[in-house]
Amino acid sequence: MIRDITIGQYYNVDSVIHRMDPRVKITFTLVYVITLFLARNPILYLAAFLMLDIYIWVSKVSIKFILKGLKTVWMIILFTVLMHLFTANGVEMLFEWRFIHITRNGLSSALYMGLRLVFMIICSGMMTYTTTPNALTDGLEKMLGWMKWLKVPVHEFAMIMSIALRFVPILIEELDKIMKAQTARGIDFNEGNLFVRLKKMMPIMIPLFVSAVRRSNELALAMEARCYHGGEGRTKMKPLQYKREDVTAYIFVVFYLVGMIVLAVKF
Repeated sequence: MIRDITIGQYYNVDSVIHRMDPRVKITFTLVYVITLFLARNPILYLAAFLMLDIYIWVSKVSIKFILKGLKTVWMIILFTVLMHLFTANGVEMLFEWRFIHITRNGLSSALYMGLRLVFMIICSGMMTYTTTPNALTDGLEKMLGWMKWLKVPVHEFAMIMSIALRFVPILIEELDKIMKAQTARGIDFNEGNLFVRLKKMMPIMIPLFVSAVRRSNELALAMEARCYHGGEGRTKMKPLQYKREDVTAYIFVVFYLVGMIVLAVKF
């Protein structure tokens, strides 16, 4: 399962999506998430699915790589679906047994919430799969530049996000090494029920925490040695500039947003 965590990883292929400005991909992700909350019927979810399918096809990211990232969050998705299935109120009862009551409204709510979560996770993951951490940081800092007038440390916020994304695969690799070392000493992490497995994971957290603190300290020393003191007066070696395909993508995003709003109002 540790190797199935794909959050923060960059899928290195040559595609139109990979070459786009990161601000376009951030904007599309926000618009896509907003439209998912507008969806209330199968037609809207079908439109959202087709849009996501086109996005994945153009990006050339492997479907297996995308689905592998869902393995780590399937319990959260399942728990959310079951909560909506058993707690949503409705008039038409489909199944009833003791304290379990499933209505048609609960079934549709659970189905839509499950699809919404899956689409949101995949779309958010696509943003990191097709954008390097540095580009994502530059795009976020550029988009939030207007907040500097409000004395918000935009550069520092973007830098924190970039470091967090970089640390995800590093910590996953470190966790994998620790688990292999523990396995070599006779610990079987696949043995026992869920609570037994969680108990076996506790001794791993301490060396992982120590490793994370050590790496953080090394990173802080390296940044200080290079005279890093925040974003004041700093320039970019490769400043972001919109290209023709970026403008085309923005137009496509606007058409998608308008189309989803029209479908939401009509249906």
